[in-house]
Amino acid sequence: MKPLEILSVAWEGLLTNKLRTLLTMLGVIIGVGAVIMMLAVSAGAQAIVADQIKGLGTNLIFVTPNFTRGGPGGGGSNTFLTMDDVSAIEAQVPGVTGVSTERDASETVRAGSVNLSGVSIVGTTADYPTVRSVGIASGRFFTAQEVTRGTKVAVLGPSLAESLFGSSNPIGQMVLVGNAQLTVIGVTASKGTVGNVDYDSQLYTSLTVVNQRFLPSRLSRIFGSRVSTIFIKVADGTSMDQTIFQTQVLLAKAHNVSLTELPFNVQTQQDVIQTQTATTAAFRALLAWVAAVSLLVGGIGIMNIMLVSVTERTREIGIRQAIGATPTDVRLQFLTEALLLSLVGGALGALGGVGGAWALGRFGSFQTVIVPWSILLAFVSAAAVGIVFGYFPANSAAKLDPIQALRYE
Repeated sequence: MKPLEILSVAWEGLLTNKLRTLLTMLGVIIGVGAVIMMLAVSAGAQAIVADQIKGLGTNLIFVTPNFTRGGPGGGGSNTFLTMDDVSAIEAQVPGVTGVSTERDASETVRAGSVNLSGVSIVGTTADYPTVRSVGIASGRFFTAQEVTRGTKVAVLGPSLAESLFGSSNPIGQMVLVGNAQLTVIGVTASKGTVGNVDYDSQLYTSLTVVNQRFLPSRLSRIFGSRVSTIFIKVADGTSMDQTIFQTQVLLAKAHNVSLTELPFNVQTQQDVIQTQTATTAAFRALLAWVAAVSLLVGGIGIMNIMLVSVTERTREIGIRQAIGATPTDVRLQFLTEALLLSLVGGALGALGGVGGAWALGRFGSFQTVIVPWSILLAFVSAAAVGIVFGYFPANSAAKLDPIQALRYE
C-alpha cells in the first residue's frame, strides 16, 4: 500500500469511533501539556533568580558567611561579617569602587494625611547607589558621616515619593517611619521591579538608623555590628579573581584564620547565577520526569485501545489479507493509527501547554518562560510513545491468520 493510502485508511479507522479516539488522546494531551507548563514554570523561576542577582548591580562580588564551616550560630565572633570588614575592604582592596551592605525592615510610613503600611525600609551605607546602580533623580544620598552618626534622613523611591507627596517636592519634607521622624533628602531615579523587588517603592535610610530604630533593642545589641552580606563593586577592567583573592586574604587576617579555614564565601554574580541554575536544573528535571509519567499513562492507554481495536476488527483484517494486504501493510496501518493518536494528541497538548503557561504567567502568581525546545521535546516524546506502545498491537494484528480472522465472529 502507498503511504497516503495507509494514512487515509488509518485516519478513517480512528474516525469510526470519535469519542473513544478523543478519550484515548486525552492522556497524551495532558502529558504533553504538563511537560511544557512545568518546564515553563521552572524556567520562569530561574529567570526570576537571574534577574534578582543582575538587578543588584554589575561587576559585583558577594561576601557571605559559609554555613558549612561553623558559620552563624556555629562558632565564635570571628565567624561573622561585621561593619569593620566593610570598612576594611573599602579602604584596603585595590580596584574597589564601592562597598555596601544592607538590612531590611518593614514599617508604616506617614506623610501628612497619607498613611502607607508595609513599606520596605532598606538600611544601607553611603556607597549603595554606586554598588547597586541606583541613580539619584533629585536631592542626594546620605553620606558616610551621616551613616556613622545615625542621622535621621531618608531617600525615597520615585513611586513611594509620589504616593506620599503627590506632585509636591519631597526634598526637605518630614516622614514618620514607625516612630522615627526622618527628613527626606533625595529621590532615586526609577529602576522599576527586578525579580520581585520593586526598587521604586522602597525607602532608603542609613544602616545605623535601622539598627537603632527598627530592630528590637536586644537584637540591635547582638546584631548591630554584624552583616549578612557584603556587596563589593569592582572597577571596570579590574581582575575579579585578583580582587576575590585579596578580599579573602584581608578577611582571613582580620578574623585570624587561614585561607583554607575562611568561614566566608566570596563569589561573583556569575558564580551565584550558576549555582542557582544548577539547583533549578535539578528541579526542572524532576518536574519533567513527573510530567513524563502522564505521557507514559497516555501511551498505555493507546496500547490498550489499539489492542481492543484489533480484536474488534479481526474480521476486517482477515478480509484485507484475503484481497492482498500483506502483514507489513496491516502492521503499518495499525502503527499509523497509534502514531496519529499520539501526534494529534501531542499537537493539542502543545497548544494547551503553551496556552496554560501563558495563562499562569498572565493571571497567576507564577512567572513563566516558555522554552521553545520543550515544545519539540514534548512533541517528539508523544511520537515515540505512539510508536513504542502502538507496535505491539500492530504486530499482533499483522500475525493474525487470514483464515482464522475470516471465521472470527
